[in-house]
Amino acid sequence: MKEIIDLVNEMSPYILIGFLLAGVLHAFVPHGLYRRYLGGGSFRSVINATLLGIPLPLCSCGVLPTAMSLRKEGASRGATTAFLIATPQTGVDSIMATYSLMGLPFALLRPVAALVTALVGGAFVSRLTDSDTSSQLPPVSSPAPEDHTDRKSLAAKTADALHYAFVEMMQDIGRWLALGLAIAGLITVFVPESFFALFADRPLLSMLLVLAVAVPMYLCATGSIPIAAALLLKGLSPGTALVLLMAGPAVNAASLLVISKVLGKKTMALYLMSIIGGAMAFGLGIDYLLPREWFVLPLQQLHTCCDASVSYFHIGCTLLLAALLANALLHRYLPSSTSTGSCSCGHCPTDQLVVQVEGMSCNHCKANVEKALRQLEGVTDVEVDLQTGRCVLHGQTTAAEARKAVEAIGFTVR
Repeated sequence: MKEIIDLVNEMSPYILIGFLLAGVLHAFVPHGLYRRYLGGGSFRSVINATLLGIPLPLCSCGVLPTAMSLRKEGASRGATTAFLIATPQTGVDSIMATYSLMGLPFALLRPVAALVTALVGGAFVSRLTDSDTSSQLPPVSSPAPEDHTDRKSLAAKTADALHYAFVEMMQDIGRWLALGLAIAGLITVFVPESFFALFADRPLLSMLLVLAVAVPMYLCATGSIPIAAALLLKGLSPGTALVLLMAGPAVNAASLLVISKVLGKKTMALYLMSIIGGAMAFGLGIDYLLPREWFVLPLQQLHTCCDASVSYFHIGCTLLLAALLANALLHRYLPSSTSTGSCSCGHCPTDQLVVQVEGMSCNHCKANVEKALRQLEGVTDVEVDLQTGRCVLHGQTTAAEARKAVEAIGFTVR
């Protein structure tokens, strides 16, 4: 338990700052900016998607509907793939947390690795799938809603930033961060000091083992940090730790299924090859070309410092983080007051239609489903309950149209 508390005390100030910066990006950057620069099949759209995606604090579940929504609005297949590769690996919150726990070298390498792998993956997809029309999305029947971000007052934008940072992001990332910290504590306590010494001379084997575990499972960019740090302290090579930090957040079974369905199997294969190849290349480069001390000494110094003393400032940040997390999760799991209704045939227009959407796991998923349903002709309002998946549409539309809109961004409708 002490190991987990030490990790949280060290990370909490940087996590709070990272969440705040993420809220500022969300509230003050016009949302239409991301749509405007991702169209076309040129390499420039891939570069734009990569640079726009790196600072965004989207987890690997939240990035899927966002990317599919961008694709539906005209983003090229290469740009969409680059966005999918770059965004979940980093984010202002995870970069700050990486610096706090693993030092400057890892904090610099994470966005650089995300940049390179996204550019390579997006370029390959643009070049090799230009003539493939098997998964072209249908044209959008109605224009994207106007972006009113610039019309809000400074007070309204500030309130949006704080709510997004300390409520929505806490709901989305908090439980995974807590799980990552718990796993890190278990590793610290139960894994023998000599376990990873078996792989000291075989970094390639250790990377393959990490990939076999990390690729199918869900790891968020921030939640993977304490796990990688704990493994590194136990003797795992720095390159293998970076492989975990890259591949864990960028790939999981759900993302592979959605990408295959919406963008095509060829794009999915190129996406997976880019992430695995990039992670292995960067990992081997670190292990064979850079001094191990660059990556291990910051962790060892931090571990020694934590054992010596903890400042009241860090304790206060930890308590604040815990309170914000408890408040966010309480709001998420409270019973919803979403109204109910039904459609008996699924094809006749109705003033109130209820559909059940499966696969939503964060507020970004919810926002993208709301956006897709609001764009339907005749819909006047939409209520989406994240916890139950129930979506209530007000206005004149059909269940068939609602299903088509939601499945276009990668979700399933019952």
